[in-house]
Amino acid sequence: MQEFLSYKAYSLGNFRSIPQMEALPEALKFDIEVVGHVLPFKTNNFVIDHLIDWSRVPDDPLFVLTFPQRGMLRPEHYNEIADLVRGGAEPAAIKSTANRIRMLLNPHPAGQVSHNIPTLEGELLDGMQHKYRETVLFFPSQGQTCHAYCSFCFRWPQFVGMSELKFATREVERLIAYLQANPQVSDVLFTGGDPMVMSAKNLAAYIEPLLDADLPSLRHIRVGSKSLSFWPYRYLTDKDSQEVLDLFRKVGAAGKHLAFMAHFNHPRELRPEPVRHAIRAIRETGAVIRTQSPLLAHVNDDPALWAEMWNSQVDLGCVPYYMFVARDTGAQDYFAVPLVRAWEIFREAYQRVSGLGRNVRGPSMSANPGKVQVLGVSQVAGEKVIVMRFIQGRDPDWVHRPFFAKFDPQATWLSELEPAFGDSFYFEDSLDQYYHEDLQTAHVEDYE
Repeated sequence: MQEFLSYKAYSLGNFRSIPQMEALPEALKFDIEVVGHVLPFKTNNFVIDHLIDWSRVPDDPLFVLTFPQRGMLRPEHYNEIADLVRGGAEPAAIKSTANRIRMLLNPHPAGQVSHNIPTLEGELLDGMQHKYRETVLFFPSQGQTCHAYCSFCFRWPQFVGMSELKFATREVERLIAYLQANPQVSDVLFTGGDPMVMSAKNLAAYIEPLLDADLPSLRHIRVGSKSLSFWPYRYLTDKDSQEVLDLFRKVGAAGKHLAFMAHFNHPRELRPEPVRHAIRAIRETGAVIRTQSPLLAHVNDDPALWAEMWNSQVDLGCVPYYMFVARDTGAQDYFAVPLVRAWEIFREAYQRVSGLGRNVRGPSMSANPGKVQVLGVSQVAGEKVIVMRFIQGRDPDWVHRPFFAKFDPQATWLSELEPAFGDSFYFEDSLDQYYHEDLQTAHVEDYE
């Protein structure tokens, strides 16, 4: 018999009522409050009772994953907000300062606003992104929240109440029209937020029109979600769990492939029985679960953890898909792992899994030009270099073409690297050209 749990959310206004908080020092609670005024914070009773090891707090990786930490803000930003909170400042004053700080945290990296929003008949399609030729991202407006927020999330601007930073749309009709006008698109990725916070009825209102429309080029529907980890009851005992699973089956029956893009950041997330039951329920619909995570300091920067996670995922019938590099946004300074070390972690973990786990790709940066994979460190023409290649690119011709950067053991992002040979990387000369072309041909941020 399945365990039934009623969802209860905790955020800045009520987190002090969490029973486990009583044992924590006031200074730690104050840090949560200060940072939570700038970066989004929401958790829930499943995360609190099933995932976090409270005997290890504040160093527990699942606590770090879901609760704001002082180090996630630069000291000067922390002090600004802390002084306002201590002084009993009006909420409007705190919000104004927080918004100013947020705009300094690179809220939309990799050209999400400037270069990824497509157009149809001269109209910008807000709530969609199209960066890579084959894949369109769609942000359903009812899915612009999550069951709990990850403290590293590169989509944090979706959740901080600044409407000008949000992607969201209700207009599936425009999506269909765009797909009909762009037959090169084979994949639609529903993302957010988390589409699986929506009711089955609302989710069906987006997916079923795609199945009913004349879209022969649409082959794959993807759903990017953290729900398997943060609220597995979505597929077990929620009031419309069966309707959700029936909708997943309907996608396969219509001849489309449903890819469930699951986010797991630590092997502990795979251990609770409700998570395992939910994975089984989704797989029984015919959907394929692919798993991914960024590499995160303080959470999973250990090759043994990654090997355990990938092996467990394969045991459960999931497909390891991506190890990402933490995006250059939000609390990146806190979570960043140098690219050379990221490659070493990936390589060591990769050595510890069988061929079934070696579908995974990484470490990969979803950067402005595309998805860039760090292949390793080598010697070329007597020079120590970092070897990279594109997994996806704004120009498909860039894909799988290796290129070289000067060895830099401290660099954490593509923009910090210098070309090893010549004055620029081979793709930089043509990148500006793509930025000036019609946005219909410069295509989507594909994190999921």
